[in-house]
Amino acid sequence: METQADKDIEPTYSFSQLQGMIGTCLGPENVPPHFKIITDTSEFFQVDYNDVVLLAGVPYLMRNYTREGRFGLEDEPKYWVRKAFDLKTGEAKIIKLVFHEEIEARVGELVFKCVRSPGKEAAILEMVAGHRNFMQGIAIRDTAGNIVRILDFIQGKRLDELIFSQAVNHEVFFYEHLPGYLAIYSEMVKAIQYLHDQGQKHGDIRRDHILLDRKTGDYRWIDFDYDYYHAANMFGYDLFGLGNILVFLVGGGDITIQQLQAQKSPHLENLSAGDMNIIFNNRVANIQKIYPYVPDSLNYILLHFSTGANLYYENTRQLLEDLAEVQINR
Repeated sequence: METQADKDIEPTYSFSQLQGMIGTCLGPENVPPHFKIITDTSEFFQVDYNDVVLLAGVPYLMRNYTREGRFGLEDEPKYWVRKAFDLKTGEAKIIKLVFHEEIEARVGELVFKCVRSPGKEAAILEMVAGHRNFMQGIAIRDTAGNIVRILDFIQGKRLDELIFSQAVNHEVFFYEHLPGYLAIYSEMVKAIQYLHDQGQKHGDIRRDHILLDRKTGDYRWIDFDYDYYHAANMFGYDLFGLGNILVFLVGGGDITIQQLQAQKSPHLENLSAGDMNIIFNNRVANIQKIYPYVPDSLNYILLHFSTGANLYYENTRQLLEDLAEVQINR
């Protein structure tokens, strides 16, 4: 449940008190001589490095904004998402300020209207409190009513980074590492099923939105502030996102037409438009045509996410049932 920051009861700190708290957290040599004390985060561009944001009586020292690769744009700055320190506990946090955005996402001929919803993410944070496969945090309204999410900082690597580091030789990766990653993938699909069973969606399922928490060893979904709408299947966009991750895992990375052309691959002759990813039409989904040792049971699942598919998964249970039939043996 969101905590409301009330202007009348909001504790105040003097500038010198906050300097003392910063000194305790970061060391006296790192205390900034000037900073703003902010209780209304409506203008997130005006929240600067070293400013202190006060939420429900807790001062948070703002640090750098985060970056994210999205839609092919590497290191895209997310100015509304800041690294921070809780000056009461010294703990590292991620602070997500309110940012409204609306996009249209296409999957084949389907169009999904996606919007950022701080309230939706706040509701999910409450729903998944204590769940090992989701980021953890709370939501607090600032003095202007903005829903600010305060997240535990996850120290670890993204799933795609782990795959890139291990998939130099695909056949070795496929037999030695992929079975373990498929077990992890199934666990993450079950976590999404947990949301769906309660009428919620992740909304932005991508391979870089799974982090391996180095502290606990758990894989965690992050960033579920997108909501989307489609009359045919309320969980459809999530399912296609899960499919993209599975295609990436089985391929040991993206297998693109451009890569195959650069390699002058003989497999190009056997590929058709129907073999490509339904969302990213330059990526191969029918991976068995590239690596013949991919078993039929696994490739059958991948084909659900191809342009040539005439059958789609309607829910996570169907996907999990097919995954349970997959065996990878030399």
